[in-house]
Amino acid sequence: MSNIFTEEKAQISVELIIVLAAVVAVVLVLVSQLQATSEEGSQKLEETAESVFEKIDDI
Repeated sequence: MSNIFTEEKAQISVELIIVLAAVVAVVLVLVSQLQATSEEGSQKLEETAESVFEKIDDI
């Protein structure tokens, strides 16, 4: 009887590990996409700021 429960707990543990690995993979993908987006946004902001400062210098 106890052997059946041990196998069931082991099965649950393996399934939990698989689910956690999938969640970690999704989180890593989202973080990398957010980093890329923030870098692009930072570049656009820098370009806009330079443009504004150039226009101010022209005044």
